[in-house]
Amino acid sequence: MRLTARRPFRHPPALRHLLPASLMLLPAVVLLGAFTHLPAVQTVISALYTTPKANRPARFIGLDHYRFLLDDPVFLKAAWNNLIFAAATVPATILISLGMAMLVSSKIRGRGLARLAFFTPTVLPMIAIGNIWLFFYTPGYGLLDQITGLFGFGATNWLGSQETALGAIIVVAIWKEAGFFMIFYLAALTQIPPQLIEAATLEGAGPWARFRRVIWPLVAPTTLFVLVNAIINACRMVDHVIVMTRGGPDNATTLLLLYVYETGFRFWDTGYAAAISVVLLVILALAGIGQFILLDRKVHYR
Repeated sequence: MRLTARRPFRHPPALRHLLPASLMLLPAVVLLGAFTHLPAVQTVISALYTTPKANRPARFIGLDHYRFLLDDPVFLKAAWNNLIFAAATVPATILISLGMAMLVSSKIRGRGLARLAFFTPTVLPMIAIGNIWLFFYTPGYGLLDQITGLFGFGATNWLGSQETALGAIIVVAIWKEAGFFMIFYLAALTQIPPQLIEAATLEGAGPWARFRRVIWPLVAPTTLFVLVNAIINACRMVDHVIVMTRGGPDNATTLLLLYVYETGFRFWDTGYAAAISVVLLVILALAGIGQFILLDRKVHYR
């Protein structure tokens, strides 16, 4: 009887790489679950209970917090303000950041200085930016009133008037974020083969035709990325609002995240604040999913 040696069992290549890949992903998965998914689940659960007090435990109330939201004038005002804020800042930020990227990517004198000037607001702390713009908006002797005074206009209380306060906050947000998104557009523009631009020029395409037919389609993936992040930033804006207006006057600049902060930490109604947070999370999720469904098919990935 002839004995044959048994071949050693070998795992498939995919299984051999699965364990090292899983171990490398494990720290990121743990951190993501501990600081993102677990708090989100806890927030959803907290929204179903009343806020626990010293002598009163939390009580299950179901969807009552969400029913209260529909009759809460401050929440409705904050949601409307956030809608206006996003509708104004998102397209303006995309257009300005793309324009700045095209400017500093062209062959102009002082290109490095222009890049530094455009990007500087991004690295400044938001608290410092808020205080700088408080001086700009100061009635009477602020920089903005000094400029408008040259044309015969009087002093304007930019942050103290319901008609101008939200617009003033929008300007600060655009000024802060445009330089940050310019970096992504600048990276996308440097990846466009110059032969495409040259070929379009030889075919007689003007600047607008080259932008519409060549540049814009090729930076579409970056635009989708910027769009998603700009909407997220518009819904999580809170710091410079606290510094500049604290939501006033008469809730004219109150945004959803500021209302969450005040409800949870100023009035200590954590259950109601959790319900507002869930609504904000749902809005962001629907906005992100809708953008990818509607725009991802139109985006050209090279």
